[in-house]
Amino acid sequence: MSRQVPSDRLRSRMLDDAGSATAEYAIATLAAVGFAGLLVVILRSDAVRAMLTNLIQHALSF
Repeated sequence: MSRQVPSDRLRSRMLDDAGSATAEYAIATLAAVGFAGLLVVILRSDAVRAMLTNLIQHALSF
């Protein structure tokens, strides 16, 4: 059995990307949930609601 030097073991561990896709999906999911929460807060405001209502009424009046 050949014995690896510490730098070779570290390099092989760094090149092994098992599980990285799962972590990337988790981070992307958290970002999407945060963005959705921000949109909910923005869309609940009276000013935005009034602006969207006016926009829809104007679009339907054609």
